[in-house]
Amino acid sequence: MIVILQIVQVLLNVIWWIIVIQAILSWLIAFNVINTQSHAVRTVWEALRRMTEPLYRPIRRILPDFGALDLSPLVVLLILYILMNIIIPNLAVQFYAPPAVTV
Repeated sequence: MIVILQIVQVLLNVIWWIIVIQAILSWLIAFNVINTQSHAVRTVWEALRRMTEPLYRPIRRILPDFGALDLSPLVVLLILYILMNIIIPNLAVQFYAPPAVTV
């Protein structure tokens, strides 16, 4: 069971970095540092969007509309942080608890 939790931990870490990279890329696009007319940039942007959109969609339904400000990546990162640093370690401790020593 510990191995499964470690695999989940790695997958959540990968999702974390995908969201961070997408956020940085969106800032670079918004400030015209890079241009989406470039085929490579457009391809990376579209791939990241397709990976993260299923995570953002349910949160966007719940959050109120803030206009141009999208807080759904922040909420997803907060959920991932809670999963990676609180829930999964506590599950690992429960499954890995050493047997009680009897004297």
